[in-house]
Amino acid sequence: MKKMQKNEGFTLIELLIVVAIIGIIAAIAVPGLLRARMSGNEASAIGSIRTIASAEATYASACGGGGYAVDIADLAKQPDAGGPSFIPTDLGTSVDATHLKSGYFFGIVDGPSGTDVLLAADTCNTAGSPSSTQFFATTSPGTAGTTGTRFFATDHSGMIRQDTATFVGGKITDGIPLQ
Repeated sequence: MKKMQKNEGFTLIELLIVVAIIGIIAAIAVPGLLRARMSGNEASAIGSIRTIASAEATYASACGGGGYAVDIADLAKQPDAGGPSFIPTDLGTSVDATHLKSGYFFGIVDGPSGTDVLLAADTCNTAGSPSSTQFFATTSPGTAGTTGTRFFATDHSGMIRQDTATFVGGKITDGIPLQ
């Protein structure tokens, strides 16, 4: 009498079917995860632009003699008397490709018709630039379409605006106000 062998386990076809199902599920899930990450980056950029607007108001009243900082490094610098800087360090260094903050670059320039208020040496933190009557802060995605799709900006009015293209010429009138 011949004994029957009992073969337990999965066949190659069954394993390939399971791998194919996992691949299909991953193909469906990954784009959603990337969109969620991009949305999170954009929310962080909006929060950081709000932080810059608040820091500018604080700088103007406490350090700039009524004028705003026109360089992000000036807001990141500590006052000469000590104490914390006006913005967090990670925001102050997010100005190039090696130092992104949640996938975004940040920058501040003088407004289109700003005039100097205090010389750099006369500000409370001996800033690198004189304080001005206006500022224009922008943020742009590190890789448009991957880390974010919207660009954000604010100025001395405090209104935050968004656009699908970069803001040019220091004009906040471009773009759509955030609700």
